[in-house]
Amino acid sequence: MRDAFRFLGALLAAVVLLLLLVFRVTSCAPAQKAQAPPAGIPGRTAESRTDPPGCESPAWRAAAQANASALRGKVWSPFGRTEIGWETYAPLIQTEVGTACPPDTEGFAAAFAAWQDRKSLPVDGVLDEADFQFVKAEVQTRRAVVNLAAQGICPDTANEIAAARPHEGYMNKQVWLRPGALAAYRRMVAEARQVPEIAADPRNLTIFSGYRSPAADAARCATEGNCDGIARARCSPHRTGLAMDIYVGQAPGYGPDSSADPNRLFMSKTPTYRWLLANAGRFGFVNYPFEPWHWEWTGEKP
Repeated sequence: MRDAFRFLGALLAAVVLLLLLVFRVTSCAPAQKAQAPPAGIPGRTAESRTDPPGCESPAWRAAAQANASALRGKVWSPFGRTEIGWETYAPLIQTEVGTACPPDTEGFAAAFAAWQDRKSLPVDGVLDEADFQFVKAEVQTRRAVVNLAAQGICPDTANEIAAARPHEGYMNKQVWLRPGALAAYRRMVAEARQVPEIAADPRNLTIFSGYRSPAADAARCATEGNCDGIARARCSPHRTGLAMDIYVGQAPGYGPDSSADPNRLFMSKTPTYRWLLANAGRFGFVNYPFEPWHWEWTGEKP
């Protein structure tokens, strides 16, 4: 009996000792360092890495990641000068593709793949330079002056122009347009200003350049060096009376027609420009993609 009690006592002591050892080891172990979450899509916080509702499509996750990487990092020259990323053109591409999903989401990649399929292009959901050139060509050929230029034809100057009202000009500047273009502009502006975000700034949609005579353009080219390449004085769309530069916003430190990349990117995010992309076509207007402010009326031939 004495041996049995001795054995049980030793066993109990061993158990207590083991428990103390375990407690000491676990209580003195350093806290495990939290691991960073897996890298998400650039430009999003860790808390917002998931796609917006309706923009999830796991089958296109790899394509979404490729688009996200290029969105702000791709080095390319879509309009003849080096740019970084295609974020400035994202709203235009979303409009052409027919999706509201942000350009770095799976939903955008899925919609873009469907667009590629409709256009008989290689289907991978990833926007590459060839895809953008296809989008650019489709938009540009809606501009009559571009089609004429392809034939080596410079459009005639407007036979008849009408003066816009002072408040329709940017900072009350006097501008002129063809009567039909001016009437279409007024219809468009009346509807656009039903949007509170647009109506909040009275400068929105005012015109800072309309009809310009070839003589005035030539003088500006000679005196200011502002020749828009080699074509401004010879063959500017503004000589038709159908083209107008419209205020859509401006980044701090830039003018409303500055073609600096930060300014164009800022403009591409404004409610005014996005409304125009979605609605201006109903009034006969088409955009020159490089300049968010430049719109041309297609209701008459140049």
